[in-house]
Amino acid sequence: MTGQVAEKSGATIPFATVFIEKTNLSMISDENGNFTFKNVPSGKHTLKISAIGFSTLKKAIEVSGNPVNVSIHLESELNELESVTVMGRTATDKVNKQAYSVTAIDAKKLHNTTLDLSHALDRVSGVRVREQGGVGSQSELSINGFSGNQIKVFIDGMPMENFGSSFQLNNIPINLADRVEVYKGVVPIWLGGDALGGAVNIVTNTKPRTYFDASYSFGSFNTHKTAINAGYTAKSGFTTEINVFQNYSDNNYWVNVEAADLKTGEYFPNARLRRFHDTYHNETAIVNIGITGKKYADKLMIGFTGGQNKADIQTGARMKAVFGSRYRQGNILMPTIKYQVKDLFTKGLNVNVNGNYNFGEEQTVDTVFIKYNWFGDYIKYNGEGGEKQRTLMKMRDHNGIVNANATYSLGERHSFMLNNTFTTFDRKQEDELVPESIAYQQPRKTQKNILGLGYKFDYNKKWSTSVFLKNYDLYTKYSRSYNPSGNAGDIAYQQFEDKTSTLGYGLASSYYLKQNLQVKASFEKSYRLPNSQELFGSPNDNIASNIDLKPESSYNYNLGASYQTNFNKVNALTFDINFMYRDARDFIRNTLFTNQVDSYSVNLGKMTNYGVDGEIRYSYRKRFTSGFNMTYQNLRNMTKYEPEQTIVSWFYKDRIPNIPYMFGNVDATVFFNDVFRQGNNLSVGYNLLYVHTYYLSWPSMGTKDGKLEIPVQYNHDLNLVYTMADGKYNIALECKNVLDNKLYDNFSLQKPSRAFYIKFRYFFTKSN
Repeated sequence: MTGQVAEKSGATIPFATVFIEKTNLSMISDENGNFTFKNVPSGKHTLKISAIGFSTLKKAIEVSGNPVNVSIHLESELNELESVTVMGRTATDKVNKQAYSVTAIDAKKLHNTTLDLSHALDRVSGVRVREQGGVGSQSELSINGFSGNQIKVFIDGMPMENFGSSFQLNNIPINLADRVEVYKGVVPIWLGGDALGGAVNIVTNTKPRTYFDASYSFGSFNTHKTAINAGYTAKSGFTTEINVFQNYSDNNYWVNVEAADLKTGEYFPNARLRRFHDTYHNETAIVNIGITGKKYADKLMIGFTGGQNKADIQTGARMKAVFGSRYRQGNILMPTIKYQVKDLFTKGLNVNVNGNYNFGEEQTVDTVFIKYNWFGDYIKYNGEGGEKQRTLMKMRDHNGIVNANATYSLGERHSFMLNNTFTTFDRKQEDELVPESIAYQQPRKTQKNILGLGYKFDYNKKWSTSVFLKNYDLYTKYSRSYNPSGNAGDIAYQQFEDKTSTLGYGLASSYYLKQNLQVKASFEKSYRLPNSQELFGSPNDNIASNIDLKPESSYNYNLGASYQTNFNKVNALTFDINFMYRDARDFIRNTLFTNQVDSYSVNLGKMTNYGVDGEIRYSYRKRFTSGFNMTYQNLRNMTKYEPEQTIVSWFYKDRIPNIPYMFGNVDATVFFNDVFRQGNNLSVGYNLLYVHTYYLSWPSMGTKDGKLEIPVQYNHDLNLVYTMADGKYNIALECKNVLDNKLYDNFSLQKPSRAFYIKFRYFFTKSN
């Protein structure tokens, strides 16, 4: 017997308890609301279904020799909201009701836009996506002040840390996702890995179905984006899925830079010029073939992800340096396997195993001995050299991940979870310009294993609590250079092996004070092991190595509340607020070399962060929706004494530089139904991103008038979406950065100027 638990609206309800009365058969539905019972005795039975925030339902069923499929529709306990819809995230409310501090984005509502996943996340309270430029540029995700590798990104629960540059948040189209979950601080045990301050889980639509979704957009700076997603499921269970996407852009947007004439030396402190060497393109295909709906496997898929990208390098870590010939390129060649089965060996035991191995490579090409300025003028030198450093170096970071997750449900109240994530990394380097280089022959290997054990207790429909333990293991093999003779140029290497093991723990609890008022609290002692890029560097990204990095740890506290109400039966309001406190040790942060081109990671002894983020959303019928969110985070350096120093640090209690501490979003959308003909709808939307001014360097450094700061920023976006034939045909028009404001992120790297885009989309689906 199979079935699915959903709301009356059709949105599925994950992790509902399903119990067959007068038997010992019970289980928890999966993340898509699906459940399967095997070996159910023939005859008449009564199903009892319950989920937090919904009324318990009993349903009579009859089991015979034929397959039985049951559709369950639960009624929300928030009865006063039945007549009104809070638009924007209602399809993901089931995720938001978890005990963790989590915000879910209904990605389906954004499928007609030209957003990629990173820019969709940039509109969530507590979240900032920081980029180094336009389409395809390097970016990092920040959640409540923790950023970069401290935040883990998953796709359907599988870590993405080994996907390479061809498959990243800022080049994945939003159409690939069904929803996106943002966990702030405490991360649930079933998301394996060593996230320190939060995680993002990209959830694709894994339901067996036949569908076709194709889109194409083009716009300013010669930008072209294409995405095709298709799937087919036969009655026999044979399933195939394909996702193909490409991005291209010249990225020749306007910037304000300091420029100088190469011949005369004349200085232009605020020149308005176009970027001229920043072309980017990537092409990626994901293919999965397998079976679904079998007794021995609810899903067994074998797949392959292949892709490539090429990106011109216009500048260094800051816009002081400018290049005109240097570029990087990479590819992803990754076989994958996914296996899911319910009631393995015993009833209530569900197992999910995913694995992949990336054989791809990354390369930086810098072979032209030349110097450029921002005007595009250049001086070419004789001999061999490069713009930064002559190189054709290739990196093959052979790395793989295996993620295994098992859950066991015991009755209606108790469930247990075991998760293990194993990661392996073995970098091989070569450069045909220096084929005999001993440095490239040195070992650069890591192995990480994260083992987690969790327990969830549902006391009743109002109160739910989870506790967990995590064990972190890291093995590193590397070498250090030394001078054996003392003579200039005499270099030798000594190999080392390090092992690290530590234990983390945490809990999360949720309680409904009223039917429409939920409070939640969570705590964890988390660890984050340095990754291969931080330890061994990444020349392709201007990142230097630091093999002496120590694991960072943090005590994370969250306290939040969510409230829903309505008035006059046509207006609805939701309020969400989250208070957080972080106490981090050996905090890993990125800092610049004096050359203003390269960066590297260092440990900061102690850092604290307290803050608040919240959101208010309003909806009037299905005609208008609006939202406002704001985040304040106060990251402070609490390292009183620097290593080997006896005097108090100049930067003690300083705010951590180059991290915005206050930002927010405002959005509003008006809907017009049956425009021109029935089934054709029009929406007009607006979004404002605000980022308060913040210092680029330590606040205590330099004079008051000489401090480097990133000014306050306002980014206005407009969009118009027209859907025809109930969403089968769609067209969207967008204007980004409407007022052509100066926008900055990492180390004051300027982001695109005003841009216009148009997108066409065709969507077809057939239920199986």
